[in-house]
Parts: sequence; structure tokens; C-alpha cells
Amino acid sequence: MAFAKFLEHFPDYETTAIIDVLRGSEYRRLDEQGHVYLDYTGGSLYAESQVLRHAELLNKHVFGNPHSASPASGAMTGLVEQARRAVLNWFNTSADEYTTVFTQNATGALKHVGEAYPFGPKGRYLLTFDNHNSVNGIREFARAKGASVDYAPLTMPDLGIDREQLSRLLADGGSLGSEKLFAFPAQSNFSGVKHPLELIGEAQAKGWDVLLDAASYVPTNRLDLAIVHPEFVAVSFYKMFGYPTGVGCLLIRNTVLPKLVRPWFAGGTVNFATVQGRHHVLAAREAGFEDGTLNYLAIPATEIGLRHLESIGMETIATRVRCLTMWLLNRLMDLRHANGRHMVRIYGPADVSRRGGTVTMNFYDPNGHLLDYRRVEELAGLQKMSLRTGCFCNPGAGETAEGLTEDDMLAGAQEAGGMTLPRFLQLITHRGGKSAGAIRVSFGLASNYADVQTFLQFAGGLRNQTSLTIGEVTFDIESCRVIRDGS
Repeated sequence: MAFAKFLEHFPDYETTAIIDVLRGSEYRRLDEQGHVYLDYTGGSLYAESQVLRHAELLNKHVFGNPHSASPASGAMTGLVEQARRAVLNWFNTSADEYTTVFTQNATGALKHVGEAYPFGPKGRYLLTFDNHNSVNGIREFARAKGASVDYAPLTMPDLGIDREQLSRLLADGGSLGSEKLFAFPAQSNFSGVKHPLELIGEAQAKGWDVLLDAASYVPTNRLDLAIVHPEFVAVSFYKMFGYPTGVGCLLIRNTVLPKLVRPWFAGGTVNFATVQGRHHVLAAREAGFEDGTLNYLAIPATEIGLRHLESIGMETIATRVRCLTMWLLNRLMDLRHANGRHMVRIYGPADVSRRGGTVTMNFYDPNGHLLDYRRVEELAGLQKMSLRTGCFCNPGAGETAEGLTEDDMLAGAQEAGGMTLPRFLQLITHRGGKSAGAIRVSFGLASNYADVQTFLQFAGGLRNQTSLTIGEVTFDIESCRVIRDGS
């Protein structure tokens, strides 16, 4: 009955039936183990066939370190270059416009930008409050080279970028000829908000290079680099299709390559190096950035993963995620305690027109008091439900969402003896009942209606209660301690 009502509201869901077929084959371990996976923004799930095809490839051939001309090395080099082309094709671009640098993950890609970008005393680094810490961390490279660092704020309650304030910051171009870098996420890993990609062209028109963090966006959306042309794009492949981990990439627009300056060299990145002459010649394009030995045996698995996504269809995945996300939002907003108080506070937009498949929230008791998000995660875990809690390495979005002020944060930073999470939570609670974290549910390529319903039943179980019963065991909601065990 409930599913029929869901289909009435979201008839497009039926066009995604291929995912249900795959759920029963490629991802059958979920239902066989009774596991509800709701952390696709943290990392996607891999299909059985991805692992089997990769293992078959490795078992049928002899592959060696690609930094050689031997047969084993040559075979591996060919597969690495084939994967490189597959990545460019996926993003609808070519080696004529972008260089693909394989990295350990999106963080490694972002570090490349920070250390090689030519910040200077008159340069600028502009970013938004809504950014992963791996993007925030680039400010330390900028500061070390004397560049100024500015943040564009977010608006409440939608947590979108304050476009008026951003336009003012972009218009302040600084000194003529100074290097300027603007960074923002295509989709927030905190709130799921999709920030407008037209900001790329707006910033470039005012003389800025643009760094796009696409790690949370590309698992369920197409990024077409024939339409938008950021100077840098960072992604992690495990967030797209689960396997392999340890491989990401940085796409560098070729027009910006000449001005990047690497602060060191390593094995694999030089065409020539001398000890006595104290000199080195950095290799061209991607070779100058891929330090040491690549995770070369894993890289071919990225092409297998891209083919898997193509077989499903990104539009199919996007449609399913949109339907499930909107249904969850609608149902969560309907949850109330007996006294009429809302149970849930949702961060970001209340619809899917400007958000992806990530929904971040906090729960409240009938008196309006915040339930500890860590306890909620523990209770969910007892039901084999995997979600994520905390600030998700995105302090700026979390601070804005909870109304945390600079004074709040300084109170934590100045704590004698060093700050711990429990102590910070205590401080924030005493400074107005604010939260230092939240609960994040996210959908992806193997999500289905049952996942949403299971979470909604769990959320409803917190209504007007101090305890929650799972099977024959009853837990105290506040402490997660067992009150009664009838098993």
C-alpha cells in the first residue's frame, strides 16, 4: 500500500527497474545480510562483477611497474593509458583540453593544486563556507606564499552560496597580474546542496582560475566538461562505483598547466635528475605529477567501474536517487511528536530542485531537546543500518547550519590542554543548545524503496520514547544501554 502511494507521487521510479534487478544479483549481499546501506556520499558500493572482472584481468596477464620498457611494464602502461582515456571520455573531454593525473583520492588531487598553484603576496584564494577540509586545507599553501584568503558565506536556511556576497568578492580582483583561485563543491558533502555550475564561467570572466570539487557530485550526476571548463576538477572513483579504493584523479585544464610549479620532484616525475649538478627536469603533463609508483594494478578497475555505470545509465541512477530523496524529505517533515513538535530538523532545501541524494538532519525529543547524533548512529548500527554522523569534514557548512559563531569556535580552539570532541560538544551545548554534528543519510546506485522505508520506521521509533526495541532487545535511547533482553 505504501509503495503504491510512493509510485503515485513518483511514477518515474518505475523507469529505474534495472537497479532492482542488479540489487538482486550484483548487490545481493545487502539483502542476504539484512544490511541497509545509507552512506553513498561516504563511499559507493561495488558490484560483484567489477571485482570478478578485475581479478580475471590480473590472473590472465603478467603486469609490472609501468616505469620501464619491459613486456610486463609495457602491458601495464597500455592499460593505465587506456583508463586515462576512459576518464576523459566519461567527462566528455579529451587530452587536447585536459590532462588526467591519477592520485590516491580526491584529497591527493586537491593537494596537488595547493602545492603547485603559483600563489604569491598579491595573490588570492577564495572559497565558500561549504567546502570539504581537503579544500579548506589549500588555504595553508596560500598563506605560506603570502596570498590572502577569503570565504564566501552561505544563506540560511537553504545553505546555498550567498551569490550577492560572492559576486562582490569575485569582483575584487586584487593586483593586476596576481594569481587568483576560486574553489567550491559542485555538490555539498554536508547538506547535499547542488551549487550552480555557472559560477565557473562567472569567476573565469573576472580573471579567476576555478577549482571544482566534484567528489560528491559525479556519483549520481553527469559532469560535462564540454559545457563547463574549470581549470581543476577533483574526484575519487570509490565514491562513484565503490571499487577500487586508493585511486582518484585530478583533471587539469591544459591552458593552466604551464604556470603550475611543483615544489619538489620524486621518482617517476622527472626526465632527468643529477646529484652532482643539483638539477632536475620535470616530466611533462601527468607524468610530472604522478609521484613514485602509481597504484597501477588498481587503475584498470576504474575503467571497469565506468563501464558498469554506463550499463546502468547515469540518468537512471539520478532519477532513482531523486525519487527516493524527495520521498524521504516529505516523510521526515511529517514526523511529529504527540504534542505536535517536529521530530526532525533537515539542513538545506526541502525539495530536490537544488539538492542531490544527501539528506542531513538532527532529531529532537518532545521538549525540543537535541538527541545526541552519536547515540542515533549507535542505535541505527544495532539494526545493521549504515549511516554517517559528525560534521563530515565540512566545518563551514556545519557551523552555518547550526548557527555556530566565531566566538563559539574560538571557545573550543582556546581550550587549555587541547580540545576533545566530548568537551567541544559540552561547550556548544552550554552555549545555547547547539549541535556540533548531525546525521547524514545518502543514496546511490544500489538504493531502493525498502532502504528508505526501513530508515523511516527507525526514525518513527524515536517518537515520544526514551527507549527503542529491536527484536527482543530494548535499548535506552540516551545511553544505548540494554534495558531488557528477552532473547
